[in-house]
Amino acid sequence: MDFRGASAEAVAELTDELKESPSKKAAAIGEALLSAAETLRQEVAARRFLTDGSIPKEPKVGMIREVFGSRVDEQALDVIVSAVSRRWRHGTDLTDALERLSEVAAVLSSDDPGRLSDELFEVRRLIDHNPALRDALSDPARSTEDKSALVEQVLGDKVQPATVALTRQALLGSYGTVSAALGAYRTLAGEVHGKSVATVHVASPLSDEQFRQLTDGLGQQYGREIHANVVVDPSVIGGLRVEIGNDVIDGTIASRLDETRRRLAG
Repeated sequence: MDFRGASAEAVAELTDELKESPSKKAAAIGEALLSAAETLRQEVAARRFLTDGSIPKEPKVGMIREVFGSRVDEQALDVIVSAVSRRWRHGTDLTDALERLSEVAAVLSSDDPGRLSDELFEVRRLIDHNPALRDALSDPARSTEDKSALVEQVLGDKVQPATVALTRQALLGSYGTVSAALGAYRTLAGEVHGKSVATVHVASPLSDEQFRQLTDGLGQQYGREIHANVVVDPSVIGGLRVEIGNDVIDGTIASRLDETRRRLAG
């Protein structure tokens, strides 16, 4: 989800507000915000009314309290009211923002954010490397309820409730694929707690000391703490490749050989 201008500012401020909510209620708040986003996506006229900059906020707040007041708890309602009281660059940014905030709430519901990031990473790898599971979760002929039940069956109590909730939310298709959604959630899990997440591809496992030196060095380079996951990848052929967001730091022998081949071919 790409927010710009007034919408980006609104999402940042709403995220800060959400972080002040009681952590024990974060999961319920997240579910309520996601439900509100889905409702307003379907009710186009209501969404247009709520994002019309020429309309004062009082009637908008009144509508929200009337529609959602009996359906969500006070903390979730406060977030929705705060959202409709702000300026949005595009009408759909409001619903996208509520969905993003539901993801933030799910992250905040975890009492171990590092473990959450690791679990999202592993669930994504599980789906990517299991064609039958990947096809089942992307099959348009299967209902969302059926797919959610499959997620529960596969993950069960093996992971945190926040991981299950976000994996089920990934089924909505907002990011194109379940895999892409889980990657975005992993990045968000780091950002909510002031960290960047990295994927490190190596030819052989790193020792604890090598891992510490790598994350410390990346932290100094990026100016923030780094949460890294390591993938042993035979194609690396020595050295390592680090992916952080859109950045790729490639120090592998394979990449140097490819560069040499390109030079010779040129």
